[in-house]
Amino acid sequence: MKEKQGLSTLCVHGGELKDAHGAPHTPLYNTTTFAFDSTADLLDVVEGRKAGALYTRYGSNPTIQSLEAKLALLEGAESALAFGSGMAATAALFLTHGRDGVVCVGDAYGGTLNLLEKQLPLLGIPTQLLLSQEAGRLASLLSGSKKLVFFETPTNPALEIIDIRAIASLAHDFGALVAVDNTFASPANQRPLAWGADIVVHSATKYLGGHSDLTAGALMGSEALLAPIRAWRSNLGQTIAPETAQLLARSLRTLVVRVERHNENAEAVARALRGHERVKTVYYPGLDDHPGYEVARRQMLGFGGMVTVDVRGYAADAAQVVDRLRLIKIAPSLGGVESLATQPMTTTHHGLSVAERARRGITDTMIRLSIGLEDRDDLVSDLRQALG
Repeated sequence: MKEKQGLSTLCVHGGELKDAHGAPHTPLYNTTTFAFDSTADLLDVVEGRKAGALYTRYGSNPTIQSLEAKLALLEGAESALAFGSGMAATAALFLTHGRDGVVCVGDAYGGTLNLLEKQLPLLGIPTQLLLSQEAGRLASLLSGSKKLVFFETPTNPALEIIDIRAIASLAHDFGALVAVDNTFASPANQRPLAWGADIVVHSATKYLGGHSDLTAGALMGSEALLAPIRAWRSNLGQTIAPETAQLLARSLRTLVVRVERHNENAEAVARALRGHERVKTVYYPGLDDHPGYEVARRQMLGFGGMVTVDVRGYAADAAQVVDRLRLIKIAPSLGGVESLATQPMTTTHHGLSVAERARRGITDTMIRLSIGLEDRDDLVSDLRQALG
């Protein structure tokens, strides 16, 4: 067998712990604590001389450890940490590596922006938010202390593409760390560590989970960078539950085949909507008129399952389109097998002021589509009838 296995193989077999009965996948250890034959055995695990399970809140549980081994392999990382949600992972990252300041480049999920703008400053953590077109200011903001540079690519909701290698190279020149939220792309489409990022962030609720039936988060990177985050996770009680860990591991086994279908369907929808008389703009990085198309082609293997459209008219017109959808459901999440539609102004970015949404180009007529695994002709038909 070749030494380096492909992503689909790693999704199925990576990190799995075989039990005494020959189960092909790691069983669920729904256990809070684990017993030892002696004090010496206990101390070997506590002090790191031997691998073993100890206490689930620490993440020292075989089901969680198996999941984390798989997550690390999928991103090409040395280590991984699984959390109870994507925001738990993001918060632990900022509290550990962002104490000297966090610079966010480009747009981001509304909850992340809220954490950066309103909550971290309460803890004395300075934060600065740059629009993607303001990335040229990054160098001037990084001098003086070891900061954390954070960004999504593609971004939520306008699907902007940020050049990972360019930002990472600049940030490293100033001794800054770089964390990339890879939720929209997933490891099947993009692996930020290979382009120079230090840490990868995921809301595993989305494509990693893939079935809208779990809430989880993950961080992947070197053990040196994740080790101090582990203490925050443990003491803030952010560790993923074993039941959720097993469910997520199950979902990861089909990640590649699911994402391939998401990619195909989303591109078909984007092309079908481009040029529609009621659609002003289609945002999809796989279209050659997308501003980030060339960068996306370079750093992505596929362009993802998210499509955002700006319809002509006013907020009420966009709401009417969403309300007329029959197959595609109105819901604020993404990445599941079912297609979902949401207006960022009413859900993901509802907490931003009208002025801030306008500054970020998040219009009242914007509709974000998470394209699922249905037959593409059915999805296109539903959107066309909704557009009238």
